[in-house]
Amino acid sequence: MNKRIVWIVALTAAMTSQVAAQQYVYPAKGQSAQQQKSDEAACYQWAVQQTGFDPAKAQAPAAPPTTATGTTPGAGVRGAARGAIVGEVVGGDAGAGAAAGAAAARAQSRRQNAATAQQQSAATQQQQAAFAKARAACLEGKGYTVK
Repeated sequence: MNKRIVWIVALTAAMTSQVAAQQYVYPAKGQSAQQQKSDEAACYQWAVQQTGFDPAKAQAPAAPPTTATGTTPGAGVRGAARGAIVGEVVGGDAGAGAAAGAAAARAQSRRQNAATAQQQSAATQQQQAAFAKARAACLEGKGYTVK
């Protein structure tokens, strides 16, 4: 379930950023279509140089490896080991401690994986916004209206 939520958030962010990244360019000083095409290409390259981000080469952030339940592989085993130790020391029941530790570790792993996906999505959106702003600044400097 949590993995589905992470994917929904990521896809929504990707679609939102694509819509927000679209810019309309108007040749306010009567530039020809050929001149506008040339200027847009030059400003695209300039924006890439300024921001270090190229939307044409942008890749989806790599998700951390997860199991079918959305946890990091081995999280349950590590949690079970810690839980067994605590269960043995505190209550004398290593089995119950192991079960509780595994469940807690898996839940924490899911939360961390979801948070990582959100952070990566936010970073990509910031890069796209910076690129769009730089491209617009360049085009406006060349006499275009950008919205």
